[in-house]
Amino acid sequence: MKLFLVLLASVAPAYVLGSVNGAIITARILYRKDIRELGSGNPGLTNFYRVFGKGGALMVVAIDVAKTVAPVLLGWWLFAKYYDMTVLGRAISGFFVMLGHCFPVFYKFRGGKGVMAAGAVVILMDWRMAIIGWGMFLIVTAMTRYVSLGAMVGGATFPVTIAAFGIGGVWEFTAMLMCSLLIIARHSPNIRRLVRGEESKFKIRQ
Repeated sequence: MKLFLVLLASVAPAYVLGSVNGAIITARILYRKDIRELGSGNPGLTNFYRVFGKGGALMVVAIDVAKTVAPVLLGWWLFAKYYDMTVLGRAISGFFVMLGHCFPVFYKFRGGKGVMAAGAVVILMDWRMAIIGWGMFLIVTAMTRYVSLGAMVGGATFPVTIAAFGIGGVWEFTAMLMCSLLIIARHSPNIRRLVRGEESKFKIRQ
């Protein structure tokens, strides 16, 4: 029973706070617009940047990072206090933050692709995982100018690195595998566009 309560106290706030969307909030506050009706329609940082430029982008990042860090730290603390399983607490809470970001309860379950949340989660998981994940994202994006491809490759490193570095066990690996699969699944339209050669390349706006 205690395990169920600890799990619930970790994942419920993670999902609810994960449902807060920085791009939607920032677009409404600064521009009085709905980012879901502009550009690609995706309420994420990349589409926000393509539509509005760098103005407000820092606010998007700040909101999405804060809404990720808070519940992951809570899950970390709860699992450390009751079970000495800090990695599992972070991994599970991180996955539910991403789930909330992708399927937000506040926005009719129409959310982003979980990339910014995933980037914050992996930093909190382990610095080595973060260096490899973020490194692959930056390298692939810089080489191809496809943010979607960089995000998928970076996300795919999560289960590989957690296993390679021996961080946790099967449940921790499973949680990070689910994070990776969620990122890839949310990019399925991008995958189809990449195959057809129709995916938009990232351009730096002034």
